[in-house]
Amino acid sequence: MVVPAKGKALVPTDISIALPEGTYGRVAPRSGLAMNHFLDCGAGVIDADYRGPVGVLLFNFGDEPYQVKEGERIAQLILERIYTPDVVETEFLGSTDRGNKGYGSTGQL
Repeated sequence: MVVPAKGKALVPTDISIALPEGTYGRVAPRSGLAMNHFLDCGAGVIDADYRGPVGVLLFNFGDEPYQVKEGERIAQLILERIYTPDVVETEFLGSTDRGNKGYGSTGQL
């Protein structure tokens, strides 16, 4: 499969997995592909109840197409614990020092 220059491709792995309850898998890029070929992964979350084959969404930020070779290690899977509390609707959230400031506001002096 080819990931076009400045493009993306969903690369099938033909691998199916069963993750432990209370975890999810995060598909992460490999540093060598990022450094040497400008390849990155995106949208890589695998839920514990998913049982299909895993695909890897590769983005090619380079100027040349990238040929993915069979058996090549294009990503890595990181297992993380997940906490899924019950969602409770409320009218009042309480106040904090930060308030509603976001998008870079916490990096200010």
